[in-house]
Amino acid sequence: TTFEGKTSFGMSVFNLSNAIMGSGILGLAYAMSNTGIVLFLTLLIFIAILTAYSIHLLLKSAGVVGIRAYEQLGFRAFGQTGKIIAACIITVHNIGAMSSYLFIVKIELPFVIEGLLGHKSSGEWYLNGNYLIIIVSLGVILPLALMRQLGYLGYTSGFSLSCMVFFLISVIYKKFVMECPVYSDNSTQTSISAVYSSDNDTCTAKLVTLTPQVKHGASFAPLQICLTLLSLAAYTIPILAFAFVCHPEVLPIYTELKKPTKKRMQNVANISIMAMFVMYLLTAIFGYLTFYGNVEGELLKNYSTADTLMLCVRLAVLVAVTLTVPVVLFPIRRAVLQLLFPEKPFHWARHILIALCLLFLVNLLVIFVPNIRDIFGVIGATSAPSLIFILPGIFYVRIVPEEQEPMKSRPKIMAIVFAALGFIFMVTSISFIILEWVTGHSKGIGGH
Repeated sequence: TTFEGKTSFGMSVFNLSNAIMGSGILGLAYAMSNTGIVLFLTLLIFIAILTAYSIHLLLKSAGVVGIRAYEQLGFRAFGQTGKIIAACIITVHNIGAMSSYLFIVKIELPFVIEGLLGHKSSGEWYLNGNYLIIIVSLGVILPLALMRQLGYLGYTSGFSLSCMVFFLISVIYKKFVMECPVYSDNSTQTSISAVYSSDNDTCTAKLVTLTPQVKHGASFAPLQICLTLLSLAAYTIPILAFAFVCHPEVLPIYTELKKPTKKRMQNVANISIMAMFVMYLLTAIFGYLTFYGNVEGELLKNYSTADTLMLCVRLAVLVAVTLTVPVVLFPIRRAVLQLLFPEKPFHWARHILIALCLLFLVNLLVIFVPNIRDIFGVIGATSAPSLIFILPGIFYVRIVPEEQEPMKSRPKIMAIVFAALGFIFMVTSISFIILEWVTGHSKGIGGH
């Protein structure tokens, strides 16, 4: 491209951190209340290390063939089929991520406007989330999505990361000024106090909760423990995996890095993953230690709408997710261009039209799907493991030549095991989600 290597090391870390940081941060305290602190920490470390390893596999594959696009790696590994599969998985995943961001806007923006105006909604159009997301999409997201390349978005990335840091600091501050509530706010008073008033255990921290669904005194049947472990795999791991997906953005950021070497880009990735690991862990621990067993699937819902500090936090989170939508839109547009117009040079009409169509599609999804959690579950259990585990593993095995690393060499065997792990995780999660749909026990959990 004509934009070879304009972005500095620090700005690249910003861009990648922002690609990792998603709305998943809002669901982590809930995940921790399901697993307990020790198990959560173990899983978080595990996923972070696996993410860094999978980025290593991607960069190694890209380095061998000198290609800097995820879909092109698919083409080199498996021809046209590989390219189409990679493009489709990226598109599904990022449309899911964009929907999750706009869903947060739909839920939280009316609260923020109510808080600013100081009166409850009585059906005004400007407090209707559906109208608001259309306005935000056209007024803020579309102009940003029409930029020519990702480097310019570094400044907005920096800003949205600062918003998330503000969110984290407020969560920590609230831990020290709030008593553990029996209920979170008036809207949920009846349901939560009904569930928790009889149980004095909700305001104590659990290091390991092996049976989050079983009340004390219930029999510890082996079947129950197996089911709980499975549900843990089906829910907590997809939340965490989804919270670390940044793979489609890794190669474009590599392309725009100044002095791009594999080692330099791996450092960008490692620093970003480390920074997000710390933020995720702190948010989860302090969110959990504020509300313990009462944590909501979306952490902000626990705080009162009348609270001025949390009103500012809601506003900051809204700004952060809104500014992240264009960053996520870029790889989808690139995937669509790669599939439909592989050899055509850049053209503004195509550039603008694809952005408009994508925003239209995502707005439709968010307006008409009443509960995005089910979509999340499916996307978090299909495209997240494909992008983190399966594709980097099989690309590596196919692309790195045999004479450089024979099939029986340790790196190749590790890559195969890695892909297989992703496949097992995907099958387990999907079967468990389907099982829950069929039996009707569904728990809402936040995604990326």
